[in-house]
Amino acid sequence: MKLYSAIILFTLTTFSIVSLNAQTISKEEMLFLTSEWKGERFDDGRPKIPDDLLERAKTIMIDDAWTVLRNEGYLNQYAGNWKIVNNTTMTGRAVTAMYLPSRPDVEKNIKERGASQGRKGNTNAWPIDILTKGDLYVADAYGKISSGPIMGATLANSIFSKSGNGVVFNGAARDLQEIQNIKGFNAFVRDFHPSFTEEMVLTGLNTPIRIGDAIVLPGDLVIATVEGVLFVPAHMAEQVVSTSEFVTRKDQFGFEMVKAGTYSTGEIDSQWGDDIKTAFLKWLEKHPELGKMTRAELDKVMSKRTW
Repeated sequence: MKLYSAIILFTLTTFSIVSLNAQTISKEEMLFLTSEWKGERFDDGRPKIPDDLLERAKTIMIDDAWTVLRNEGYLNQYAGNWKIVNNTTMTGRAVTAMYLPSRPDVEKNIKERGASQGRKGNTNAWPIDILTKGDLYVADAYGKISSGPIMGATLANSIFSKSGNGVVFNGAARDLQEIQNIKGFNAFVRDFHPSFTEEMVLTGLNTPIRIGDAIVLPGDLVIATVEGVLFVPAHMAEQVVSTSEFVTRKDQFGFEMVKAGTYSTGEIDSQWGDDIKTAFLKWLEKHPELGKMTRAELDKVMSKRTW
């Protein structure tokens, strides 16, 4: 009897802990899922990719970044087929949210718990409250369009003021005409619709989510362009950006060398010998707008052959 009571007590205690953490994963779980990241983190454990890397990511080609990830075995990081507000490229650290169709008991419990934690308003406002500069709000709203917009002009302004970024929603938004007036803001959504959020509830905040065919973890580097959206695992961000930057430089160098007849296309598109490496570094010195690169960095990026 005592053993039975102990089991019941343990079960109830465990259930209570899980319930308290059901909306957000624990810091321990965040550290576990993003264990490859060795850099700075937010208080909740979310990887904090440096600001300068976010800025550098705005200038790379998404095709090059995708290729780096693919060659490293990351095959499920891209999502396409978006409607967007404008052609502005966005980069940021993912803050993730998961929405599900509403159910009275579940929504009641989530809202009551949220109120006890000091959360205000409807659940689609809660992810906005935790945004910081450089974050990018990514939400799986299960593709719902009619009665599915989880953002209008008011929330869009709040998102931009907190993060300096826009959103990526596997779902809908409203107030397109007003949102277009927010300079610097962009939204990648499945569609725009004049309705508002109904019969849906936030069930996960900073949890792993799925966007199209891609998996997204909190803290991922999000690169959103007119071509599509790439979700780069935080620990891969430096490699992806650095390699993609090199490809841009390499292509420009190659175009000039082939056009001038200095090297053939075959020589440019294969592993370089010392002569081409030396010529490339000298050429790069004449193009400071493309950034700097040491011989060691060049050797390292070429050794991986991920371009």
